[in-house]
Amino acid sequence: MQRVRTMFEHFDHTADLGLRVKAATLEQLLVESGRGLLAMLVANPEAVRGVQSRTVELSASEPAYLLFDWLSELLYAFESEKLLLAEFAIELGPAGGVREHPDSPDSSLVEDYREADASRSPICLRATCRGEPMDPARHTMDHEVKAITYHGLTVQQNHDGTWQAEVIVDI
Repeated sequence: MQRVRTMFEHFDHTADLGLRVKAATLEQLLVESGRGLLAMLVANPEAVRGVQSRTVELSASEPAYLLFDWLSELLYAFESEKLLLAEFAIELGPAGGVREHPDSPDSSLVEDYREADASRSPICLRATCRGEPMDPARHTMDHEVKAITYHGLTVQQNHDGTWQAEVIVDI
Protein backbone atom coordinates (compact mmCIF):
# COMPACT_ATOMS: atom_id res chain seq x y z
CA MET A 1 0.00 0.00 0.00
CA GLN A 2 1.29 3.45 -0.91
CA ARG A 3 1.95 5.71 2.07
CA VAL A 4 0.03 9.00 1.82
CA ARG A 5 1.03 12.12 3.67
CA THR A 6 -2.05 13.43 5.45
CA MET A 7 -2.26 17.17 5.09
CA PHE A 8 -4.43 20.21 4.72
CA GLU A 9 -3.86 23.56 3.08
CA HIS A 10 -5.84 26.76 2.80
CA PHE A 11 -6.41 28.55 -0.49
CA ASP A 12 -7.99 31.87 -1.42
CA HIS A 13 -11.33 31.81 -3.18
CA THR A 14 -12.70 35.22 -4.24
CA ALA A 15 -13.94 36.77 -0.95
CA ASP A 16 -13.93 33.41 0.81
CA LEU A 17 -11.36 30.87 1.97
CA GLY A 18 -10.92 27.27 0.85
CA LEU A 19 -9.67 24.15 2.56
CA ARG A 20 -8.02 21.34 0.59
CA VAL A 21 -7.31 18.04 2.38
CA LYS A 22 -5.58 14.79 1.38
CA ALA A 23 -5.43 11.60 3.45
CA ALA A 24 -5.09 7.83 3.24
CA THR A 25 -8.52 7.12 4.76
CA LEU A 26 -11.86 8.87 5.07
CA GLU A 27 -11.42 9.03 8.86
CA GLN A 28 -8.05 10.76 8.45
CA LEU A 29 -9.59 13.13 5.92
CA LEU A 30 -12.22 14.18 8.46
CA VAL A 31 -9.62 14.56 11.24
CA GLU A 32 -7.40 16.69 9.03
CA SER A 33 -10.42 18.77 7.91
CA GLY A 34 -11.17 19.54 11.56
CA ARG A 35 -7.58 20.64 12.06
CA GLY A 36 -7.78 22.76 8.93
CA LEU A 37 -10.90 24.53 10.18
CA LEU A 38 -9.22 25.21 13.53
CA ALA A 39 -6.23 26.70 11.68
CA MET A 40 -8.63 29.07 9.90
CA LEU A 41 -10.10 30.22 13.20
CA VAL A 42 -6.84 30.67 15.13
CA ALA A 43 -3.40 31.62 13.86
CA ASN A 44 -1.75 29.45 16.53
CA PRO A 45 -3.74 26.18 16.59
CA GLU A 46 -0.91 24.44 18.46
CA ALA A 47 -1.82 26.58 21.50
CA VAL A 48 -5.23 24.89 21.83
CA ARG A 49 -5.10 22.31 24.61
CA GLY A 50 -7.30 19.22 24.77
CA VAL A 51 -8.77 19.87 28.22
CA GLN A 52 -12.47 19.55 27.43
CA SER A 53 -14.16 16.65 25.64
CA ARG A 54 -17.20 16.54 23.37
CA THR A 55 -18.82 13.66 21.46
CA VAL A 56 -20.24 14.31 18.00
CA GLU A 57 -22.51 11.84 16.21
CA LEU A 58 -23.64 12.43 12.64
CA SER A 59 -24.82 10.49 9.63
CA ALA A 60 -25.01 11.42 5.98
CA SER A 61 -25.84 9.75 2.69
CA GLU A 62 -22.41 10.39 1.18
CA PRO A 63 -18.92 11.52 2.23
CA ALA A 64 -19.29 15.11 0.94
CA TYR A 65 -22.38 15.71 3.07
CA LEU A 66 -20.66 14.07 6.03
CA LEU A 67 -17.74 16.49 5.65
CA PHE A 68 -20.11 19.46 5.42
CA ASP A 69 -22.05 18.39 8.54
CA TRP A 70 -18.82 17.59 10.44
CA LEU A 71 -17.27 21.00 9.82
CA SER A 72 -20.58 22.74 10.48
CA GLU A 73 -20.79 20.98 13.86
CA LEU A 74 -17.26 22.09 14.79
CA LEU A 75 -18.00 25.65 13.70
CA TYR A 76 -21.24 25.63 15.72
CA ALA A 77 -19.30 24.59 18.85
CA PHE A 78 -17.10 27.63 18.35
CA GLU A 79 -19.93 30.05 17.51
CA SER A 80 -22.20 28.98 20.36
CA GLU A 81 -19.67 28.24 23.12
CA LYS A 82 -16.37 29.68 21.83
CA LEU A 83 -15.10 26.09 22.05
CA LEU A 84 -11.99 25.45 19.92
CA LEU A 85 -11.73 21.75 19.10
CA ALA A 86 -8.25 20.52 18.18
CA GLU A 87 -8.04 16.74 18.70
CA PHE A 88 -10.30 14.21 17.00
CA ALA A 89 -10.77 10.44 17.29
CA ILE A 90 -13.21 9.38 14.57
CA GLU A 91 -15.01 6.08 13.97
CA LEU A 92 -17.10 5.51 10.84
CA GLY A 93 -19.60 2.83 10.09
CA PRO A 94 -22.84 2.05 8.30
CA ALA A 95 -26.22 2.98 9.75
CA GLY A 96 -27.11 0.88 12.73
CA GLY A 97 -23.77 1.09 14.43
CA VAL A 98 -20.31 2.52 14.22
CA ARG A 99 -17.50 0.05 13.98
CA GLU A 100 -13.82 0.39 14.72
CA HIS A 101 -11.48 2.17 12.32
CA PRO A 102 -10.92 0.22 9.10
CA ASP A 103 -7.52 -1.43 8.84
CA SER A 104 -6.75 0.05 5.43
CA PRO A 105 -8.18 2.25 2.70
CA ASP A 106 -9.27 -0.94 0.93
CA SER A 107 -11.59 -1.96 3.78
CA SER A 108 -15.19 -2.92 3.11
CA LEU A 109 -16.45 0.44 4.42
CA VAL A 110 -14.46 2.32 1.81
CA GLU A 111 -15.59 -0.10 -0.88
CA ASP A 112 -19.22 0.40 0.20
CA TYR A 113 -18.98 4.16 -0.36
CA ARG A 114 -16.65 4.26 -3.36
CA GLU A 115 -19.44 5.10 -5.81
CA ALA A 116 -22.64 7.06 -5.36
CA ASP A 117 -25.64 4.81 -4.80
CA ALA A 118 -28.90 6.29 -3.56
CA SER A 119 -30.02 2.96 -2.12
CA ARG A 120 -27.10 2.57 0.31
CA SER A 121 -27.41 3.27 4.00
CA PRO A 122 -25.94 6.43 5.52
CA ILE A 123 -22.38 6.72 6.74
CA CYS A 124 -22.40 7.20 10.52
CA LEU A 125 -19.69 9.16 12.29
CA ARG A 126 -18.89 9.11 15.98
CA ALA A 127 -16.12 11.45 17.09
CA THR A 128 -14.54 12.25 20.40
CA CYS A 129 -13.26 15.80 20.17
CA ARG A 130 -10.99 17.58 22.61
CA GLY A 131 -10.23 21.26 22.93
CA GLU A 132 -10.81 24.27 25.13
CA PRO A 133 -12.72 27.55 25.25
CA MET A 134 -11.12 30.37 23.31
CA ASP A 135 -8.76 32.39 25.50
CA PRO A 136 -7.80 35.77 23.99
CA ALA A 137 -4.64 35.79 26.11
CA ARG A 138 -3.38 32.58 24.44
CA HIS A 139 -5.27 32.16 21.16
CA THR A 140 -4.63 34.56 18.29
CA MET A 141 -7.83 34.71 16.29
CA ASP A 142 -7.29 34.65 12.52
CA HIS A 143 -10.42 34.47 10.33
CA GLU A 144 -14.04 34.94 11.27
CA VAL A 145 -15.59 31.89 9.61
CA LYS A 146 -19.29 32.58 9.13
CA ALA A 147 -20.37 29.32 7.50
CA ILE A 148 -19.33 26.16 5.72
CA THR A 149 -20.68 26.25 2.16
CA TYR A 150 -21.78 23.70 -0.42
CA HIS A 151 -20.07 25.77 -3.13
CA GLY A 152 -17.18 23.73 -4.53
CA LEU A 153 -17.69 20.96 -1.96
CA THR A 154 -16.01 17.76 -3.15
CA VAL A 155 -14.91 14.56 -1.48
CA GLN A 156 -13.52 11.80 -3.63
CA GLN A 157 -11.56 8.63 -3.39
CA ASN A 158 -8.70 8.37 -5.88
CA HIS A 159 -7.83 5.28 -7.90
CA ASP A 160 -5.03 4.48 -5.43
CA GLY A 161 -7.51 4.42 -2.52
CA THR A 162 -6.49 7.78 -1.04
CA TRP A 163 -9.02 10.52 -0.32
CA GLN A 164 -9.12 14.21 -1.12
CA ALA A 165 -11.57 17.00 -0.40
CA GLU A 166 -12.16 20.67 -1.01
CA VAL A 167 -14.57 22.92 0.84
CA ILE A 168 -15.12 26.68 0.74
CA VAL A 169 -15.94 28.61 3.90
CA ASP A 170 -17.65 31.99 4.07
CA ILE A 171 -15.46 34.53 5.87
